[in-house]
Amino acid sequence: MTLDDMVKRHGSWLEAGIDEGPVISSRIRLARNVEEYCFPGWASEEENQAVWTETSEIFHSLEQPFLSWNMHDTDTLDKEILFERHLISQELAQQDDSCGVFVTRDECLSIMVNEEDHIRIQSLQPGLNLQGAWAAADKIDDELESKLTYAFSPKLGYLTSCPSNVGTGMRASVMLHLPALVLMEEMDPVINGISKIGLAVRGMWGEGTEAAGNMFQVSNQITLGRREDEIISHLEQIVLELIEHENNARIRLMNERSIVVEDHVSRAFGLLSNAKLMTSGEALNLLSTLRLGLDLGMLTQFSRRELDMMFISIQPAHLQKLETKGLEPEERDVVRARKLRDFMENATDSNGKN
Repeated sequence: MTLDDMVKRHGSWLEAGIDEGPVISSRIRLARNVEEYCFPGWASEEENQAVWTETSEIFHSLEQPFLSWNMHDTDTLDKEILFERHLISQELAQQDDSCGVFVTRDECLSIMVNEEDHIRIQSLQPGLNLQGAWAAADKIDDELESKLTYAFSPKLGYLTSCPSNVGTGMRASVMLHLPALVLMEEMDPVINGISKIGLAVRGMWGEGTEAAGNMFQVSNQITLGRREDEIISHLEQIVLELIEHENNARIRLMNERSIVVEDHVSRAFGLLSNAKLMTSGEALNLLSTLRLGLDLGMLTQFSRRELDMMFISIQPAHLQKLETKGLEPEERDVVRARKLRDFMENATDSNGKN
């Protein structure tokens, strides 16, 4: 399987029907380092190359097949595609030598090598399934630890490049679609409240990104002094409360401002069906509105799975890969608008409506 094949489908972590509510996906990330080498930021090129070579040999020996990309041999466009599909970080996409990623064919597991830490295991699952994501991450972590000696302190736990990751080395996060809280202007108080209890709220692509399309990632910040099950349990509890807040906001929207919501959804439908130019930010916000309309029963022309796939496929690198050529920003806006018009027309026609 190549990236050309991957961009034509969604990853298994984006399966629809797992949750009918605001939750998109769950993620567990584990940071690990190999004891005998300096951490990537301080390591020599020889040390980083040794880590890459060792981990490559291990992954090629595992029973579970992995796809792999060495960043040195991966062009900029393909790096951006891996980033847009949540398989690598922006930091790794900007690197070149002695680093890369190993990915399962269903895209539910990706392991970055020589990013901020020697090894970063990421496990993705659809819906609210932190336990399933943790089980998959823990399994591959055990396989790697049986062949590598991790940097570990009996007092502190796993040692990492960033002090905030020391301990379990775990970041657990859930991606949610929260348009009603945004429309009711209640998102800022929610974020402030979450921050006070040791959790962080970030955008669709994680740290340093804004919440495009009303997509938010909620994750733990504390890894030292807590067990993995405690971190997961705490996050699950908060996510369930967030789901309740979002669902209540949707009910209040329909009770108090139903005509405003209907107008909001209708305008999004019209723009996506007719626009000739569309930036990625505008497209995400409009698709977010359609998703809300779908959840509220206002639309039936398409499935959540189809809409969620559009969130990924309209991104700049995906557009260029599907067009098989590089595109300037305005050219991308034209192609994106055309792709969205086609999507809207096909969805409408398939339901016998014009």
